[in-house]
Amino acid sequence: FCNMSIEGGARAGYVNPDETTYEWLEGTDYFQEHPEKFEELKPYWESIRSDDDAEYDDVVEIDASELDPVVTWGTTPGQGIGIDDPIPEPESLADDKVDTARRAQEHMRVEPGETMEGYDIDVAFLGSCTNARLPDLRRAARIVKGREVADDVRAFVVPGSQRVQRAAEEEGLKDIFEEAGFEWRNAGCSMCLGMNEDQLEGDEACASSSNRNFVGRQGSKDGRTVLMNPRMVAAAAITGEVSDVRDLEEVALA
Repeated sequence: FCNMSIEGGARAGYVNPDETTYEWLEGTDYFQEHPEKFEELKPYWESIRSDDDAEYDDVVEIDASELDPVVTWGTTPGQGIGIDDPIPEPESLADDKVDTARRAQEHMRVEPGETMEGYDIDVAFLGSCTNARLPDLRRAARIVKGREVADDVRAFVVPGSQRVQRAAEEEGLKDIFEEAGFEWRNAGCSMCLGMNEDQLEGDEACASSSNRNFVGRQGSKDGRTVLMNPRMVAAAAITGEVSDVRDLEEVALA
Protein backbone atom coordinates (compact mmCIF):
# COMPACT_ATOMS: atom_id res chain seq x y z
CA PHE A 1 0.00 0.00 0.00
CA CYS A 2 2.74 2.44 0.96
CA ASN A 3 4.78 1.37 -2.06
CA MET A 4 2.01 2.53 -4.38
CA SER A 5 1.28 5.84 -2.65
CA ILE A 6 3.50 7.66 -5.14
CA GLU A 7 0.98 6.80 -7.88
CA GLY A 8 -1.55 8.80 -5.89
CA GLY A 9 0.72 11.83 -5.91
CA ALA A 10 2.12 11.35 -2.40
CA ARG A 11 5.72 11.94 -1.39
CA ALA A 12 5.50 9.19 1.20
CA GLY A 13 3.05 6.60 2.47
CA TYR A 14 2.47 5.70 6.11
CA VAL A 15 0.20 3.32 7.98
CA ASN A 16 -0.37 3.64 11.72
CA PRO A 17 0.88 0.66 13.73
CA ASP A 18 -1.86 -1.49 15.21
CA GLU A 19 -2.25 -4.82 16.98
CA THR A 20 -2.12 -6.72 13.69
CA THR A 21 1.25 -5.11 12.96
CA TYR A 22 2.56 -5.90 16.42
CA GLU A 23 1.38 -9.50 16.26
CA TRP A 24 3.23 -10.00 12.99
CA LEU A 25 6.40 -8.35 14.28
CA GLU A 26 6.43 -10.45 17.44
CA GLY A 27 6.39 -13.56 15.27
CA THR A 28 9.45 -12.63 13.22
CA ASP A 29 12.71 -14.46 13.81
CA TYR A 30 14.48 -11.43 15.24
CA PHE A 31 11.91 -10.61 17.90
CA GLN A 32 11.42 -14.28 18.73
CA GLU A 33 15.11 -14.33 19.62
CA HIS A 34 15.07 -10.87 21.25
CA PRO A 35 11.63 -10.32 22.84
CA GLU A 36 13.06 -7.60 25.06
CA LYS A 37 13.82 -5.53 21.96
CA PHE A 38 10.17 -5.65 20.96
CA GLU A 39 9.06 -4.29 24.34
CA GLU A 40 11.77 -1.66 24.13
CA LEU A 41 10.69 -0.42 20.70
CA LYS A 42 6.92 -0.62 21.05
CA PRO A 43 6.57 2.66 23.02
CA TYR A 44 8.43 4.50 20.26
CA TRP A 45 6.21 3.00 17.57
CA GLU A 46 3.18 4.08 19.57
CA SER A 47 4.58 7.60 19.86
CA ILE A 48 4.60 8.15 16.08
CA ARG A 49 1.00 7.01 15.62
CA SER A 50 -1.31 9.79 14.39
CA ASP A 51 -3.29 11.29 17.27
CA ASP A 52 -6.93 10.28 17.54
CA ASP A 53 -7.97 13.91 17.03
CA ALA A 54 -5.64 14.49 14.05
CA GLU A 55 -7.14 16.51 11.21
CA TYR A 56 -6.57 15.66 7.55
CA ASP A 57 -6.94 17.65 4.34
CA ASP A 58 -8.94 14.81 2.81
CA VAL A 59 -10.28 11.42 3.84
CA VAL A 60 -11.06 8.72 1.27
CA GLU A 61 -12.82 5.52 2.28
CA ILE A 62 -12.84 2.52 -0.07
CA ASP A 63 -14.97 -0.56 0.50
CA ALA A 64 -12.79 -3.20 -1.16
CA SER A 65 -15.42 -5.89 -0.56
CA GLU A 66 -17.49 -4.29 -3.33
CA LEU A 67 -14.71 -4.36 -5.93
CA ASP A 68 -14.71 -6.76 -8.86
CA PRO A 69 -11.29 -8.18 -9.80
CA VAL A 70 -9.36 -5.29 -11.31
CA VAL A 71 -6.96 -5.51 -14.27
CA THR A 72 -5.01 -2.88 -16.18
CA TRP A 73 -5.72 -2.09 -19.81
CA GLY A 74 -2.91 0.42 -20.29
CA THR A 75 0.65 1.25 -19.36
CA THR A 76 0.29 2.84 -15.91
CA PRO A 77 -1.17 1.32 -12.74
CA GLY A 78 -3.93 3.92 -12.82
CA GLN A 79 -5.27 2.64 -16.13
CA GLY A 80 -7.32 -0.14 -14.59
CA ILE A 81 -10.89 -1.40 -14.74
CA GLY A 82 -13.05 -4.15 -13.31
CA ILE A 83 -12.85 -7.39 -15.26
CA ASP A 84 -16.36 -6.82 -16.66
CA ASP A 85 -15.97 -3.10 -17.33
CA PRO A 86 -15.36 -1.59 -20.78
CA ILE A 87 -12.04 -0.02 -21.70
CA PRO A 88 -12.70 3.74 -21.67
CA GLU A 89 -12.80 6.06 -24.63
CA PRO A 90 -9.74 8.33 -24.30
CA GLU A 91 -11.94 11.38 -24.92
CA SER A 92 -14.02 10.49 -21.85
CA LEU A 93 -11.02 11.04 -19.59
CA ALA A 94 -9.57 14.25 -18.21
CA ASP A 95 -7.84 16.39 -20.84
CA ASP A 96 -4.37 15.65 -19.48
CA LYS A 97 -4.96 11.89 -19.74
CA VAL A 98 -6.29 11.66 -23.31
CA ASP A 99 -2.98 11.37 -25.18
CA THR A 100 -1.56 8.95 -22.62
CA ALA A 101 -4.63 6.73 -22.95
CA ARG A 102 -4.43 6.72 -26.74
CA ARG A 103 -0.79 5.69 -26.70
CA ALA A 104 -1.46 3.05 -24.06
CA GLN A 105 -4.32 1.49 -26.02
CA GLU A 106 -2.20 1.39 -29.16
CA HIS A 107 0.67 -0.25 -27.29
CA MET A 108 -1.58 -2.81 -25.59
CA ARG A 109 -3.61 -3.44 -28.76
CA VAL A 110 -6.96 -2.88 -27.11
CA GLU A 111 -10.01 -0.95 -28.23
CA PRO A 112 -12.39 1.29 -26.28
CA GLY A 113 -15.60 -0.49 -25.36
CA GLU A 114 -13.96 -3.91 -25.12
CA THR A 115 -13.33 -5.68 -21.82
CA MET A 116 -10.01 -7.23 -20.89
CA GLU A 117 -11.55 -10.65 -20.39
CA GLY A 118 -10.29 -12.97 -23.13
CA TYR A 119 -7.08 -10.98 -23.74
CA ASP A 120 -4.47 -13.58 -24.79
CA ILE A 121 -1.35 -13.91 -22.64
CA ASP A 122 2.02 -15.55 -23.23
CA VAL A 123 3.50 -15.32 -19.74
CA ALA A 124 2.10 -15.58 -16.21
CA PHE A 125 4.25 -14.01 -13.51
CA LEU A 126 3.16 -14.69 -9.95
CA GLY A 127 5.71 -12.76 -7.96
CA SER A 128 6.97 -9.46 -6.50
CA CYS A 129 7.21 -8.28 -2.91
CA THR A 130 3.81 -6.66 -3.44
CA ASN A 131 1.78 -9.74 -4.31
CA ALA A 132 3.76 -12.89 -3.56
CA ARG A 133 3.29 -13.09 0.18
CA LEU A 134 2.39 -16.39 1.79
CA PRO A 135 -1.39 -15.74 1.81
CA ASP A 136 -1.16 -14.73 -1.87
CA LEU A 137 0.55 -17.99 -2.78
CA ARG A 138 -1.96 -20.01 -0.78
CA ARG A 139 -4.91 -18.41 -2.58
CA ALA A 140 -3.31 -18.87 -5.99
CA ALA A 141 -2.44 -22.49 -5.22
CA ARG A 142 -6.10 -23.22 -4.54
CA ILE A 143 -6.88 -22.04 -8.08
CA VAL A 144 -4.20 -24.12 -9.84
CA LYS A 145 -4.49 -27.30 -7.78
CA GLY A 146 -5.60 -30.15 -10.03
CA ARG A 147 -5.29 -28.00 -13.15
CA GLU A 148 -2.56 -27.42 -15.74
CA VAL A 149 -0.94 -24.34 -17.22
CA ALA A 150 -2.11 -23.67 -20.79
CA ASP A 151 0.20 -25.18 -23.42
CA ASP A 152 1.27 -21.86 -24.92
CA VAL A 153 1.94 -20.09 -21.61
CA ARG A 154 5.16 -20.02 -19.60
CA ALA A 155 4.34 -19.49 -15.96
CA PHE A 156 6.49 -19.07 -12.92
CA VAL A 157 6.24 -18.27 -9.24
CA VAL A 158 8.77 -16.07 -7.45
CA PRO A 159 8.09 -15.78 -3.69
CA GLY A 160 8.30 -12.29 -2.28
CA SER A 161 11.03 -13.11 0.24
CA GLN A 162 13.21 -15.99 1.40
CA ARG A 163 11.06 -16.28 4.50
CA VAL A 164 7.94 -16.66 2.35
CA GLN A 165 9.72 -19.15 0.10
CA ARG A 166 10.71 -21.38 3.01
CA ALA A 167 7.23 -21.33 4.51
CA ALA A 168 5.57 -22.02 1.15
CA GLU A 169 7.84 -24.96 0.47
CA GLU A 170 7.20 -26.38 3.93
CA GLU A 171 3.44 -26.17 3.29
CA GLY A 172 3.75 -28.00 -0.02
CA LEU A 173 2.76 -25.03 -2.17
CA LYS A 174 5.82 -25.47 -4.38
CA ASP A 175 4.66 -28.98 -5.26
CA ILE A 176 1.16 -27.78 -6.18
CA PHE A 177 2.50 -25.13 -8.54
CA GLU A 178 5.07 -27.41 -10.14
CA GLU A 179 2.51 -30.17 -10.70
CA ALA A 180 0.37 -27.61 -12.54
CA GLY A 181 3.29 -26.63 -14.78
CA PHE A 182 4.65 -23.52 -13.08
CA GLU A 183 8.36 -22.96 -12.59
CA TRP A 184 9.26 -22.36 -8.94
CA ARG A 185 12.02 -19.77 -8.52
CA ASN A 186 14.06 -18.48 -5.62
CA ALA A 187 12.87 -15.26 -4.00
CA GLY A 188 13.82 -12.08 -5.81
CA CYS A 189 12.64 -9.19 -7.98
CA SER A 190 12.58 -11.22 -11.21
CA MET A 191 10.13 -10.08 -13.87
CA CYS A 192 8.75 -7.24 -11.76
CA LEU A 193 11.46 -5.14 -13.41
CA GLY A 194 12.92 -7.56 -15.95
CA MET A 195 15.85 -8.65 -13.80
CA ASN A 196 18.44 -11.10 -15.14
CA GLU A 197 16.90 -13.39 -17.77
CA ASP A 198 13.35 -13.04 -16.45
CA GLN A 199 12.15 -10.76 -19.21
CA LEU A 200 9.43 -10.57 -21.80
CA GLU A 201 10.50 -11.30 -25.35
CA GLY A 202 9.30 -9.12 -28.21
CA ASP A 203 5.63 -8.21 -27.88
CA GLU A 204 4.72 -10.94 -25.39
CA ALA A 205 1.78 -10.24 -23.10
CA CYS A 206 2.17 -10.99 -19.41
CA ALA A 207 -0.41 -11.50 -16.69
CA SER A 208 1.54 -10.12 -13.75
CA SER A 209 0.95 -9.76 -10.02
CA SER A 210 3.60 -7.04 -9.80
CA ASN A 211 2.61 -3.43 -9.24
CA ARG A 212 3.85 -1.42 -12.22
CA ASN A 213 3.26 -1.84 -15.92
CA PHE A 214 5.25 0.90 -17.59
CA VAL A 215 6.46 0.31 -21.16
CA GLY A 216 9.70 -1.69 -21.00
CA ARG A 217 9.31 -2.43 -17.29
CA GLN A 218 9.50 -6.20 -17.83
CA GLY A 219 12.48 -6.14 -20.14
CA SER A 220 11.04 -5.57 -23.62
CA LYS A 221 9.99 -2.19 -25.02
CA ASP A 222 7.30 -3.99 -27.01
CA GLY A 223 6.14 -6.21 -24.13
CA ARG A 224 2.62 -5.84 -22.77
CA THR A 225 1.94 -6.12 -19.05
CA VAL A 226 -1.52 -6.67 -17.57
CA LEU A 227 -1.51 -6.16 -13.80
CA MET A 228 -3.88 -8.25 -11.68
CA ASN A 229 -4.07 -9.99 -8.33
CA PRO A 230 -2.33 -13.35 -7.73
CA ARG A 231 -5.51 -15.40 -8.05
CA MET A 232 -6.23 -13.73 -11.38
CA VAL A 233 -2.68 -14.52 -12.57
CA ALA A 234 -3.27 -18.15 -11.64
CA ALA A 235 -6.51 -18.16 -13.63
CA ALA A 236 -4.82 -16.56 -16.65
CA ALA A 237 -2.04 -19.15 -16.55
CA ILE A 238 -4.59 -21.97 -16.66
CA THR A 239 -6.83 -20.51 -19.37
CA GLY A 240 -4.17 -18.76 -21.46
CA GLU A 241 -6.06 -15.47 -21.34
CA VAL A 242 -7.25 -12.83 -18.91
CA SER A 243 -10.10 -14.56 -17.09
CA ASP A 244 -12.44 -13.90 -14.20
CA VAL A 245 -11.06 -16.10 -11.45
CA ARG A 246 -14.51 -16.30 -9.89
CA ASP A 247 -15.59 -18.53 -12.79
CA LEU A 248 -12.83 -21.02 -11.98
CA GLU A 249 -13.71 -20.91 -8.30
CA GLU A 250 -17.32 -21.77 -9.13
CA VAL A 251 -16.18 -24.80 -11.16
CA ALA A 252 -13.96 -25.94 -8.30
CA LEU A 253 -16.87 -25.72 -5.86
CA ALA A 254 -19.36 -27.44 -8.17
